[in-house]
Amino acid sequence: MLAAAGALCAQTPRIGRIEFYGLRKVPEAKIRKALGFVEGESLPGSKSEIEEKIAETPGIVRAHLEATCCDEGKLVLYVGVEEKGAAHFDLRTPPEAEIDLPSEIVSTYRAFLAAVNEAVRRRTTAEDLTHGHSLMADSDCRDIQLKFVDLAGKNLDVLRKVLRTSGDEEQRAIAAYVIGYAPSKRDIVNDLQFALKDADDTVRGNAIRAMAAVSVFAKLHPEGKVTVSPTWFIEMLNSIVWTDRNNAAVALVNLTEARDESTLAQLRERALPSLVEMAKWQFLEHALPAYILLGRVTGMPETEIQDSWSKGDRAKVIAAAVKKFKL
Repeated sequence: MLAAAGALCAQTPRIGRIEFYGLRKVPEAKIRKALGFVEGESLPGSKSEIEEKIAETPGIVRAHLEATCCDEGKLVLYVGVEEKGAAHFDLRTPPEAEIDLPSEIVSTYRAFLAAVNEAVRRRTTAEDLTHGHSLMADSDCRDIQLKFVDLAGKNLDVLRKVLRTSGDEEQRAIAAYVIGYAPSKRDIVNDLQFALKDADDTVRGNAIRAMAAVSVFAKLHPEGKVTVSPTWFIEMLNSIVWTDRNNAAVALVNLTEARDESTLAQLRERALPSLVEMAKWQFLEHALPAYILLGRVTGMPETEIQDSWSKGDRAKVIAAAVKKFKL
């Protein structure tokens, strides 16, 4: 995983930044010591060995490394830890049924992944979510995505069954992505919410992206009465997996635009420390969603959130939130 992310940045990927999350009591210095490398060095050879070494640090239960591309041509490495007694995002036990999707769906999805890789190289990855599913600006990707609409409509029952019962994580991941293209978004909300607690990172990632698109559609078409609950997104802000946190924060920015007080109250109660640490990340692209959410939770007007960010007053706003909520 780390090597694959690095290949997008350079032939010999080097780490530009190391960002941390999950640290409440254990000093960052202890985790850095367990890492055994610093910014500017190449990626490690064994992700699992380093995670195990970090988990041996007193006060740490688990650790997770994840690299993403790119910050000025270098990787951003996220180091997540779960301390003893900290908030825990529970995942479901993997299912075990021997059931696969139709071969046409699998081959089309794999062709889509290849097209996405090319789109990344061409920097044509923008997407339109207003239809309730992703339609990318890249024409090759979009043409394949349009095929998913027909495939999902014809195979909804088997997509749903594979997503919930298949013991093959690739099959579940494909189902989580393709089911998002079903014609009736209201019919798939429960399936996608179920997938948000799948044991596999990719399944959860595909499900949350699909849910984010459905939430955009729901806002644009209230007559459809499609309801997307923010609860599991909020819980995912406490996940040890960076992708969970990042995707959840992006989705919640859209879900909190109307500033529903019950959603903001859940954020304050369940995920405020996570928002604070994510808003502090030095890679600004990834810090912004959490910063927006933190501003909304503290009651800042949207214009003030935007102005403080552009003026570089982020530290003051975060400090004010910490003081206000006595973190």
